[in-house]
Amino acid sequence: MSRVAIIYYSATGHGTSMARRVAAAAEAAGAEVRVRPVAETRDPASFAQNPAWTANYEATKDLPHATGDDIEWADAVIFGSPTRFGSVASQLRDFLDSLGGMWSEGKLADKVYAAFTSSNTAHGGQETTLLTLYVTLMHFGGIIVPPGYTDALKFVDGNPYGVSLIAGHDNISEFDDATNNALDHMAKRLVSVTDRLTS
Repeated sequence: MSRVAIIYYSATGHGTSMARRVAAAAEAAGAEVRVRPVAETRDPASFAQNPAWTANYEATKDLPHATGDDIEWADAVIFGSPTRFGSVASQLRDFLDSLGGMWSEGKLADKVYAAFTSSNTAHGGQETTLLTLYVTLMHFGGIIVPPGYTDALKFVDGNPYGVSLIAGHDNISEFDDATNNALDHMAKRLVSVTDRLTS
């Protein structure tokens, strides 16, 4: 049984919902799963005027937060982050930057990695966010397993690099079929490849 860590940062809750969907699909594929949000680094007072951000913060602040131990435990890791100016959010970047000691010891290498993201607009930097994240994972010595166009459903959501969502501000708990199918496919593919590499 492969062990999968889902490590994500979410401000307004879209990433939280995506992480839960990916976790359910990975578990259905037979993996042991840990879901770990990255700790918020902003002062809650700085986003108090944003109800969605505040609600997601309150809903996740007492959960176990991601640590390097979660990556060391895992055979595979799925990262998630909103897009910030064409790259991952600073909260996830800070987490990644904290892993230097583990990187120098080779503890991040030879694991399977994939990722998801969201932005408010269709051309908000989703692809560059995934690609720049993968550059970091290449420095780790990771084995990147993107969904590619390995299933017909990927021609519907259109993102071979991972899964991306145009995030609205209404109902974040129910994504469209294309997004749900893409999240499920990415998780199942990651587990399948990881199982083959670890057997």
